Amino acid sequence: MKAKMTVYNREIGKRNPMIFGHFIEHFHRQIYDGIFEPGSPLSDSMGFRKDVIEALSRIKVPIIRWPGGCFASAYNWKYGVGNRVPVFDKAWRVEEHNTFGTDEFIEFCRRVGAEPYICTNAGTGTEEEMSEWVEYCNLQDLGRWTRLRRENGHPDPYNVKFWSIGNEPYLRGEMGAKESDEWAIFVREAAKMMKRVDSSIKLLAASAADNLNRDWIGKMLQKAGDYLDYLSIHGYWDPLGRENKPSSYEVCMARSANPEEMIMKTEYILGALGFLGKIHIAFDEWNLRGWHHPFTGNREADIEARNLNDDNSQYTMADAVFSSVFLNACLRHCNTVTMANFSPTVNTRGMIYTHPNGIVLRTTYHVFDLYVNHTQPVVLDSHSESESFDVGEKEVPALDAVATCSEDWKTLSLCMVNRSLNESLKLELHLPWITNARAKQLALCGKSHDSFNDIKNPNEVVPEAHDLGEIKPLSTIELSPHSVNILIISIALSS
Repeated sequence: MKAKMTVYNREIGKRNPMIFGHFIEHFHRQIYDGIFEPGSPLSDSMGFRKDVIEALSRIKVPIIRWPGGCFASAYNWKYGVGNRVPVFDKAWRVEEHNTFGTDEFIEFCRRVGAEPYICTNAGTGTEEEMSEWVEYCNLQDLGRWTRLRRENGHPDPYNVKFWSIGNEPYLRGEMGAKESDEWAIFVREAAKMMKRVDSSIKLLAASAADNLNRDWIGKMLQKAGDYLDYLSIHGYWDPLGRENKPSSYEVCMARSANPEEMIMKTEYILGALGFLGKIHIAFDEWNLRGWHHPFTGNREADIEARNLNDDNSQYTMADAVFSSVFLNACLRHCNTVTMANFSPTVNTRGMIYTHPNGIVLRTTYHVFDLYVNHTQPVVLDSHSESESFDVGEKEVPALDAVATCSEDWKTLSLCMVNRSLNESLKLELHLPWITNARAKQLALCGKSHDSFNDIKNPNEVVPEAHDLGEIKPLSTIELSPHSVNILIISIALSS
């Protein structure tokens, strides 16, 4: 198959590192036996898995969202500090023993080197309860909740900058679901109280960028838009809640353009209401695959079924390619999308799988490794086109690409994805403004589109480096089928 890409020496914006953020929820093995496993020989003195922290530090995780998700909509943060109180978790119908709470989350973020991002309870919680959580985290020495933090052994404020008002209250199944009119007023009053405690915090509020929720977003922005810094949108494009049958590679590729469509729709709504440029977009829950959590009425069977999320064979090159296309979309819309949080970080559909003897880095982990460590901070104007391939539902262009550049214009990193199932891509690369350039290609590809990493074969899918030598203003690059590629070009600018 054939493709073309032209890269211009024009900047369109700056890459925000927070698009490489992550999300962790109190669901199945994400927290307990995931990032937090006291007593394990692989954990440190506080119970954090050292191998997980090392893996997350390697990809410079910039921000972590917690404690949910659906869990947040019935979570009382006060039971998770000081004297811990076990409760019944109504979202996932298990006992939450609360040994991992606010203090542990902050400590985990510090060990990883990430900003903490707290999603408050806008379901069963109140505006006052949410503002008291800000007090606990951010005030120095005023009030009851600050004193409690100090009594718990944390004299200095945590200075948590990012706070979300709620998770997905527009869904009828969410604890404390709300109608659009009451939600708009709730967000306004919660935002007022939270910013009265700390005016420097950045506030997000739940929204959804589809036709059913334009009224929802409009009313919320009308009432509370002046208090908000981000709109929070979520997406899972292979829903597997009731039946754990992941879609084929072809179906996943057919849906790979959907995230960018959501971004563009949200930009349109923000623009129409006068908030484009004032309020940014946070895609703070996203993954190709939705979580498997059937609600059949048999609680024990439903909980046991959640183990199916941990089958490593489900996380193939389809997940890697889809995730790369998602990140490319965020880069193309870098002036509006300034945060994204992969859901979740560990286990379930996460990029890391933990087991008693170590971890498995799934294909999606290596995508983050490539993008975090090898893309550049400046996003450049570029144009690409390619032949398409048939995925049954529609024709999909094989190539998805975006260009980034270092601040000094000496390094160019091109993110190039070949979505094609079986055919390699001959890419004609136009770089008319470069001279004396050399290139290295980092490629993530499996032996097949269904390749995956597991305990027995942890390195079945890992990036490979290829020295391409001299790159001319007009060159041809080959991209393997179902592959994620970063082309790193060391350049000297022409006079």
